[in-house]
Amino acid sequence: MRCREVDELWDEVRGECRASLKDAVDAHLQACPPCQGLYEEYEGVAYCLSCLPQPEPGCDLTKRVVEHIAQIKCKERTTPVELASIQTPLGRLYVGFKERRIAYIGIDTGAPLESVRERVEARLRRPVVIAEAPSWLRETLDTFFRTWRVDDTLVDLEDLTPFEQAALRAAAQIPPGEVRSYSWVASQIGRPRAARAVGQVMARNPLPLLLPCHRVVDASGDLHDYGYGVEMKARILKMEGYQVER
Repeated sequence: MRCREVDELWDEVRGECRASLKDAVDAHLQACPPCQGLYEEYEGVAYCLSCLPQPEPGCDLTKRVVEHIAQIKCKERTTPVELASIQTPLGRLYVGFKERRIAYIGIDTGAPLESVRERVEARLRRPVVIAEAPSWLRETLDTFFRTWRVDDTLVDLEDLTPFEQAALRAAAQIPPGEVRSYSWVASQIGRPRAARAVGQVMARNPLPLLLPCHRVVDASGDLHDYGYGVEMKARILKMEGYQVER
């Protein structure tokens, strides 16, 4: 499928279209970064619009919408993210942080450090510098791997769209060792028809583990997909105490 075809099918995909078409579009989105970006923007704008207060009689709603979107788009991102590597029970993690808040988590896949740094910059659209892990960061991860929970004040989501933030915070409500469906997450944020968009957010989650996209599965309970592979998803869930049915 070409990008234009995906765009033309957008309305049908958002509705109750046939499963084969959804699968084709999903496959295209996973393989096409430009369309992934468009998908994210569409859902982010839609969520922003749903959050706007009811307009006053006679107000210029179009102007308010444009100003609202422009405010999000023009937000400066000059503060750099510091990127450190830390050994954990899951293996080496790359952790990006700003002051005392974590903005990125990545599992080491053997890629060169510079490649990891560039990937973080592209995802957060913010400069990234290599650093040493401070003691508070090591203590936070030590606590996380003992409890499988993290203090919300230590998580930084400001570089994500409102839709992404809402979906990931909903995923964080899932208790360790349990799973929920993409539809459950969509319903939690008041967007029951956006299960597929939730799936895209989980696939692009810059804070896996801390915002547990690994606890989100498809409606049948199948582990479905994971950025680091289904085997890794099953391993993390097993570490939390979930009995994975294969």
